[in-house]
Amino acid sequence: MHSAALMRRTLLLLAALFCTACKTGNDASNGSTGSGTSGTTPKAESGSSDAKQGSGSATADVKADVPKTPAEPPPPPGHDFTPTAKALLVVGACGDGDRPDAVPEALLAKHCAGVKVAQTDYLEKWVKPASAWFKEKVPSGLPKKVVYPFAGGDLSTALTVYPDADEITTMSLEPAGDPRTLDALTGGKKTAKPSQKFEKALSTIQYELKFLYRVNFSNTSNMIDAMRAGGLPTNLVFALSALKIHGYEVTSVRYFRLETDGTIHYLDSDEVGKAPDPATTADATRNRIFANAEIRFKKPGGRQQIFRHLQVNLANEEKNGQLPPIKEDGRILKHLEAKGKIAAMTKAASYLLSWDSFSMMRDYLTDHVEWMVSDATGVAPKWGKPKGFEYETYGTFNGAHLQIGGSIGGNWKAEFAAQPKREIPFRFGYYDKDEKNHLVIMRKKS
Repeated sequence: MHSAALMRRTLLLLAALFCTACKTGNDASNGSTGSGTSGTTPKAESGSSDAKQGSGSATADVKADVPKTPAEPPPPPGHDFTPTAKALLVVGACGDGDRPDAVPEALLAKHCAGVKVAQTDYLEKWVKPASAWFKEKVPSGLPKKVVYPFAGGDLSTALTVYPDADEITTMSLEPAGDPRTLDALTGGKKTAKPSQKFEKALSTIQYELKFLYRVNFSNTSNMIDAMRAGGLPTNLVFALSALKIHGYEVTSVRYFRLETDGTIHYLDSDEVGKAPDPATTADATRNRIFANAEIRFKKPGGRQQIFRHLQVNLANEEKNGQLPPIKEDGRILKHLEAKGKIAAMTKAASYLLSWDSFSMMRDYLTDHVEWMVSDATGVAPKWGKPKGFEYETYGTFNGAHLQIGGSIGGNWKAEFAAQPKREIPFRFGYYDKDEKNHLVIMRKKS
């Protein structure tokens, strides 16, 4: 009887131990840690191999969470200029990629020797310090759509201020430019010899990029020749250079026009095919056809972002060449108003936002902006404060450095004098009449 009782007790103990092990190993909701394995071990999902095959082990195989690359949305409709843009990235902006056979290695090396020095110098001396400064100043929670009027070809500053924007829209009198000219001017064949016009166009791009990166703005008179009458799509190349400097990669390039309701119509292959021959058509004519461009881009492993440039005349009523003013062509305001609340910026804008003849664009900004950075060519306090904005000034402003800004210079000077002196460690657009740097933040009062 003694040995039989002992045997029963042994069997009961083994059964109890077996049940405890089963419960601990397979019930992830149980807080018990009797097996040394945390009770928070996740259960295998129903579609996993463990769920299908089962496991007698008390410890499940759990892989560390690895951040997933965001799924890339499908490309927009329209003719795909992405391969051409990537070639222009290499040839014009000196980015990574294969050199087109039609572009001589020596010519590209000569061009890029100057461009790369300018890009590196600009990155180290301006982009990095400015990026660190704006990272501290730009608040979180701003609208992710950014509008930059009178931008010229300056995507880079927008990326410096708003690197996390979902969408950046720049506007100026300059077109994005005809991308077909790369093949037209080089012959598009390995045996072709690039034309003198191609070499001149590269030289223009190098000069204007150096100028922009050195002084932080472009001269309007220079941009007429470089962009409106550019042999290559200079403005597009400027954008590609900005993306290169800031570490983005190009995922899609399309050209578009605005419909009467302000919506986007991407140029399709049939429309592109009907455009006049780039080899024989006047530069200003064909660049005007390819006025508006969209680039989709991302950081490696990051989400897709969108840049759009529009060639527009932002004056109320005065026509500029073939570009109608806002009152005559309301598409741009309809397009902008559809964005809702925005973040914004401008600089080196010839003080046009202080002119009555540009009041419609000024009113658009004060009606839609939540936060804006500018130099003294932004929205002056005499218009911003009545619309509920407050100002924060940096640097020194004793008057406009151009005569055309004289009428608004006093308003800005008084605002700077009324505020404590705050330093600005870099140049942002124009300096003042004494060549002093300055910057202004305009934000909606909370």
